[in-house]
Parts: sequence; structure tokens; C-alpha cells
Amino acid sequence: MKILALETSTEYCSVALWQDGAVSERFELVGQKHSELLMGMLDGVLRDAGCRIQDMNGIAYGAGPGSFTGVRIACGVAQGLALGTELPVVGICTLQALAQGTGQDRVIAALDARMAEVYFAVYEKRAGEWHELSEPSLCLPQDAPVVEGGGWLGAGSGFAAHGGTLGARYSGQLAAVDAQCVPRAGAIAELAAPLFAAGRGVDAALAMPLYLRDKVALKTSERQPS
Repeated sequence: MKILALETSTEYCSVALWQDGAVSERFELVGQKHSELLMGMLDGVLRDAGCRIQDMNGIAYGAGPGSFTGVRIACGVAQGLALGTELPVVGICTLQALAQGTGQDRVIAALDARMAEVYFAVYEKRAGEWHELSEPSLCLPQDAPVVEGGGWLGAGSGFAAHGGTLGARYSGQLAAVDAQCVPRAGAIAELAAPLFAAGRGVDAALAMPLYLRDKVALKTSERQPS
């Protein structure tokens, strides 16, 4: 089975090709140039593997949450490619991809959502499968959901932006913090593979982003100090 995966929800851009468990990936810090560089990276991954888009069994994408524009780019490109080739698609939550990429089994995933908030979820891997202990949400770091037990890895840019607050919130429960960890296409592909194998890919027309936030910017009055 061959799966192409795209991830553009942060300032990084990545494309991965999953072939029967082996993953090849291109990963770059691109700022806001995802739309300019994504297709070239995609072509490069396919060319290196000697594959064509028509050889794929499905296309996976980072559905969000994350950058409003970035999430739309991954979803839109996946949808366009899948429509042209009649391939199924699978959207993967970027917070779960973040957890997958850490290599750890107990992960508090937090991405900086700007506006003093974080995108947040908690995952635990048991017998090789992820269990969602706290569903993806948008919250203030000081109001992040309670987590039981210890030995957790705090992962993602939420810990870079709000490390003090989140560290206090989970005092004594964090074994380590990886604030530089970001969602990557390789992890998207790994999570999507069993879904495609189980026939859970969907029609390209059903590809949808996961925003969690409808409002993407502060009004001028809301930027003023209280």
C-alpha cells in the first residue's frame, strides 16, 4: 500500500510517502510559503521513490488545528489531488500527529494558537494504539484540562509559548518537555495507514479542515490593554 501525506499547519511544510511501512519525507521550515513550495516538495518525494500520484492508494493530510491558512492549504491540495485521481482521503488531527512524532506513549499535546490560547489534547498509547484522553480543544493554558498521573511528555509550541503556565498546571506530572516538536507528514502517514487499510478513507469531496476556532484575529479594541 502507498500513501501520500501532506502537513502544513505550522511554519513547517512536509510531505511524506508511506510504502508498506517505510516512510520517506521532505520537511522544511518555510514560514508562510507553503503554497509556493508544497507541490515541488511533493513532486520531489514521488520522483525520489519512482512513483506517480496515480500509484497511491490514498492521500492523507493534517486536518488541523493549526494555522488557518496552512490547514486550508493541506486540505485543499489533498482534495484536488484526490479528485483528479479518484483516490480516497483521510484527515488526521495535527495534535495526534504531534503525539505520534514524539515516539512516547503518554503525551500532552499543545500547539500555540495565538491570542493567548493553545490547541490542546491528551493521548496515551496502549498496545500500539492511541487513546484520546482529552479531545482536541481550544483553551487558555491556565484552563487546560486536568490530566491524571505522571510520566507525561509535554509536546509542541504551546509549551514554548506558555511553558511557565502549562508547567505549573501540570506540576509534578511532566517527565519531560519537547517544545520544538511539530506535526509532520511522516506521522500523518503512519496514523492514516491503518485507516486506509480498514477502508475508512472518504471521498475527496468530504475532506474538511479542523479549525476549533471560528474567530482568527483580535479586533483593534481587543488588542488594547484592559
